[in-house]
Amino acid sequence: MGLLLFGFTFFQNKQYKKQAEFQAQLDSIAAVEKYRADSIAAAEAALRDTVLADTLAAAPAVSVYKDSLLAQAHDGEGEIVTLSNDKFEVAFSTKGAQPYSVLIKEYKKYGGDDLYLFEPGDAHLGVQIYAGENINTSDFNFTVAEKTDTSVSMRLPFAGGGYIEQRYSISEGSYSVNNTLSFIGMEKVIPKNVFSFDVDCIVTMPRMEKGYKNEVQYTKMDYYFSGEKKPVEMGRGRNASKRVDNRVSWFAFQQQFFSYIMRAPKEFSSADFELNFLPEEDESHDLMTCQARTRIDFQPGMQETVVPFEFYFGPNHYRTLKAYNKKYEKIIPLGGWLVGWFTKYVIIPIFNLLHRFISNFGLIILLMTIFIKLVVLPFAFKSYSSSAKMQAIKPEIDKLNEKYSKEQDAMKKQQAQMDLYRRAGISPMGGCLPMLLQFPILWAMFRFFPASIELRQQSFLWAEDLSAYDSIVNFGTRIPLLGDHISLFALLMAISMFFYSKLTTASQPGGNDPQMASMRFMSVWMMPVMMYFICNSLSSGLSYYYLLSNLITMLETWVIKKWFVNPDEIRAKLKATEGKKQPKSKWQQRLEEAQRMQAQMQKEQAKKNGRR
Repeated sequence: MGLLLFGFTFFQNKQYKKQAEFQAQLDSIAAVEKYRADSIAAAEAALRDTVLADTLAAAPAVSVYKDSLLAQAHDGEGEIVTLSNDKFEVAFSTKGAQPYSVLIKEYKKYGGDDLYLFEPGDAHLGVQIYAGENINTSDFNFTVAEKTDTSVSMRLPFAGGGYIEQRYSISEGSYSVNNTLSFIGMEKVIPKNVFSFDVDCIVTMPRMEKGYKNEVQYTKMDYYFSGEKKPVEMGRGRNASKRVDNRVSWFAFQQQFFSYIMRAPKEFSSADFELNFLPEEDESHDLMTCQARTRIDFQPGMQETVVPFEFYFGPNHYRTLKAYNKKYEKIIPLGGWLVGWFTKYVIIPIFNLLHRFISNFGLIILLMTIFIKLVVLPFAFKSYSSSAKMQAIKPEIDKLNEKYSKEQDAMKKQQAQMDLYRRAGISPMGGCLPMLLQFPILWAMFRFFPASIELRQQSFLWAEDLSAYDSIVNFGTRIPLLGDHISLFALLMAISMFFYSKLTTASQPGGNDPQMASMRFMSVWMMPVMMYFICNSLSSGLSYYYLLSNLITMLETWVIKKWFVNPDEIRAKLKATEGKKQPKSKWQQRLEEAQRMQAQMQKEQAKKNGRR
């Protein structure tokens, strides 16, 4: 059995080798045949492609437009035509008869490069209308019909008769471009049931400022309804879209300091607006892409139809925008009615007046701060003197805190403190109203400095641009909340705020009151830290103003305390009136009545709890 098994195995191995050799031969033959077939197929495909290419080259081009002149204009190459004055240089492309680029002459981008509101090829303006077939003017090359130093006319003719004309004109000393869109002799080309056409405006704006975060925060879109007090804004610092089915007078693509505004004197009948910001790390270094898809009413059957438009390509300068008398200046964020009124009629005139005689904007801000502080000093004097008097009687307040240390004695302590204030001639609330009057000023400054183009790229001390943040340390990477730098003006502002808070809270009563301790902690520690994080990436001119305001306020408080409030006289007055009944003001009477009502309610609540 062993011999049989060995012989069978030997025979099987020989048979397997023969089969393997035969299969290898078959595989080789198959591979050769496959290579031969693939080579033939490739050669045949190359031959077919060559024949097809030759056939297509020999065949005449097939037009996608029924109108022969449109087909010819569609294939035409565009040219660049330029209009220029002392303010800007506007380039137009004959391809679409549309603005191609806008160079603002009086300004530079951060870093010193030429400032383009939109760079070559980054704008699109197309008119869509049905003229026997759907057309968009941006697809066709117009012919230049007339060109002067201040105007250019471009036409798109139709084989069926008539033409579309785009005419642009500028004037010296203005950022405005007047545009007339005309349909001449096209009453037989445009059907009588066409009652509107669309105008698509798409613009990509580049980054122009030092800080991306600050630039984005003050960049937005605006659109205005005729007769309204101010435009509607959308997308401040974030992507946004809006469908508007009402008639719109104008819209603005607004960067922090420059704007693209398009106005229709006959108004847009409806519009779709969209704003999209590009991320900071985007390689194109662009800021945002804006779109306005608008509709215009059209009167068919006319031998000549003229639709006017107006463009503004320029800075967000208040007086410049206001001169157009179209509410353009309302796009500048100056605050609500009270803050905006103060900014327009106080801050801006003072700022412009000082700028007529002084070129250093750091000095202008200093003088303006001093002026404002002097104007409000009569209102703030009572507040500062009350604070100084409170500090003078602090030892007496501490004694009351020790005497009425128990929680159930809170009402008695409050009444004793009120009596003490009355004898010392202190009105606890007397200083609050003057301080409240100063908040609109602080908020007006908060809105004014980041939006003031006058401060743009103006240097002072270590700050190279008062409209952007200053940086003494750059990290090279972004840290949450802090950013990628340290602003020295913001840091000094926070330090001055800390010492000012220490000065004002030193005279405040509190004792062991946890609520007062919490308020002091917020005022002395949390507020300066929070303000630093807020201002670290904002305008250095704003931080500089707040720093000056804090220093001047501390100086005023020290002067009042030194020469207008005598602690010895106040303590003598307290001693002379001790035990004597003092007249109460109406406010004090109302306060004591409220305290009595509160005490009564607490007693009744305690009785109810006892019954339960």
